[in-house]
Amino acid sequence: MAKYRHDLPQHRGGIFLTDGGMETTLIFHDGLELPHFAAFVLLDSADGRAHLKRYYEAYLRIARQHGLGFVLDSPTWRANPDWGAKLGYDADGLKAINMRSIRFLEELRRAWEAPGLPCVINGAIGPRGDGYKAGNMDAIEAEAYHVTQIGAFAAAGADMVTAFTLNSINEAIGVARAAKTQAIPVAISFTVETDGRLVRGETLREAIESVDGATERACEYFLINCAHPTHFEGALEAGEAWVERIHGVRANASIKSHAELDESETLDSGDPIDLGRRYLSLRRAFPRMRILGGCCGTDHRHVAAVCDACMPFQALSA
Repeated sequence: MAKYRHDLPQHRGGIFLTDGGMETTLIFHDGLELPHFAAFVLLDSADGRAHLKRYYEAYLRIARQHGLGFVLDSPTWRANPDWGAKLGYDADGLKAINMRSIRFLEELRRAWEAPGLPCVINGAIGPRGDGYKAGNMDAIEAEAYHVTQIGAFAAAGADMVTAFTLNSINEAIGVARAAKTQAIPVAISFTVETDGRLVRGETLREAIESVDGATERACEYFLINCAHPTHFEGALEAGEAWVERIHGVRANASIKSHAELDESETLDSGDPIDLGRRYLSLRRAFPRMRILGGCCGTDHRHVAAVCDACMPFQALSA
């Protein structure tokens, strides 16, 4: 049963942590093979679940040490119909594994949640196609495409859903509408290129205002992920209403472009300390950005550095 679906604790203030670059960590640090960059396949084996448990617990431990709440994202970024078919999962198999991912997170929550340190269970959705290339769906098609996965999360008891690494306004609108039909809170996380714009050239402002306008502000909030802060910090304007809708950042470790990362055979882990300082600058300029984690190339070291940088500011501004 969903614990926070009707009262998300992120809205009550304070920093919430989340994890880092799941797939890059599992591949480059743990030496696992993830076909088509899909982590959800690990749920099918005891060994795979053990790897995932260790992965999540590294971040949950940091949250507990700093007295912070946590947003537990399911490992299901690729668990949608097109990618599932490439991995041998039919509709029933996808529904089952999406629901199983939420039950897996519930076990983690039972072990790690403590009074005043809520763990929100979030069903993670990925783009239909490649997060680095423009999608071609209209909003109606996107709603029909994503509603089944969202429905599985809702039925399994997720508190909310978030679509990550979206670069298409229409796909974001479709996801938001699909979540509304399933009566589950939804967030949208856009990714941008090195110029701070979506892959087709739309600004973050255009993207957020378009989604809000087309869905009657159905989204709980927005995030930015899979881009380095240097790629998007110049696109943000303090005091603007659309920027106030951005409540979270999950940045890449590397300053490289998406094209450069796509072609790289090695992991660029960047500089965790520098990344922490950049998060602090973002938090000072935009205090609503309080859901903090990482994306490609980041691991528990980066998230710990973000905490070390931002927590003194949090204490002073509390």
